[in-house]
Amino acid sequence: MGLFILRRVAVMLLTAICLTFIVFTLTNLEPNLEKLAKTQGNMRMTDDQVETWLSNRGYRDNLLMKYGQWLGVVPGYVIEGSDGELRGKCIRPGMDPAEAPRFCGVMQGDWGWSTRFREEVGSIIGKRLGATGWLMFAVMCVMVPGALVIGVLAGMREGSRLDRGLSTVSILTTATPEYVSGVIFIALLASTKYGISPLLNEWGIIEAKSLFKGTATSAMKDITFNNFTLPVLTIALYGMGYIARMTRASMTEVMTAQYIRTARLKGVSFQNIVMKHALRNALIAPFTVIMLQFPWLLNGVVIVETLFNYKGFGWTLVEAAGNNDIEMLLGVSVVSVFVVLVTQLISDIGYVYLNPRIRIS
Repeated sequence: MGLFILRRVAVMLLTAICLTFIVFTLTNLEPNLEKLAKTQGNMRMTDDQVETWLSNRGYRDNLLMKYGQWLGVVPGYVIEGSDGELRGKCIRPGMDPAEAPRFCGVMQGDWGWSTRFREEVGSIIGKRLGATGWLMFAVMCVMVPGALVIGVLAGMREGSRLDRGLSTVSILTTATPEYVSGVIFIALLASTKYGISPLLNEWGIIEAKSLFKGTATSAMKDITFNNFTLPVLTIALYGMGYIARMTRASMTEVMTAQYIRTARLKGVSFQNIVMKHALRNALIAPFTVIMLQFPWLLNGVVIVETLFNYKGFGWTLVEAAGNNDIEMLLGVSVVSVFVVLVTQLISDIGYVYLNPRIRIS
């Protein structure tokens, strides 16, 4: 098992280097650099001025050299300006150039400076990732149990009315985009003029004008049932159907297995067959799907966070892309790659423990 994990970690490191290099290359394309120069300098800059601006900030170095500097395995650039002032990757404003470190990259914890937020990229990602982490946690608490219950109930008796009904609900939730269900929830549950809220207020069931808030901005400081329900429900319903369908298919296959038939012939109750014999084997395939929901949630919350104005990781990604914030885009890509690779590693390890045949082989 230890050798298996070591091999996986080695593959993860190689994959991370390849993926981050691809993202680094794409963000450092000429149109992006020219746009960055004009955004940070002057939109009326001439081509010569753009070239000077980029050269003075190390953007004209070799691509591999720049990638190594960003990683922190190559010494940062030092350029002397026309005024005699030294400018370098590791030289911060007000810092004595002689005291500046030689290496300052991701490996040293220096993720760069955000041109959009005017703050260190690492601190921004830490705060935004924490906000999205709470959203992901709430979504998983709602989505996973609900999907497993629906999938198991539908797969226990294939072809029954319950199976057809639950399968239809699963398909509808998966087929409805988040931006559609989110708008519907806002109109039905958060509007003060339309939907359910005015009726509940008129009947005296609720004192507030709306049952829920249509924005989750206040949840950045204080998460409540009122301001956090709609974004959680919007994301959970979209992912719930897919997990439920996978669970249903796996449960259906297990219920037709030979050992299940043998248990039935021996007189084992249907409840014990499901809980003690079928359920564990039926959860092998859904477990992999559930683990893949983490990277999907991390980057898939872009629409929901933008719709509900929840300033988390997805919202930060949109802002960085819209404002050509190269350092922030690179930082976001590192976190995304790390989450994807770690969840896949955990999925592989969990799959080995759930399936004895893989463990023995």
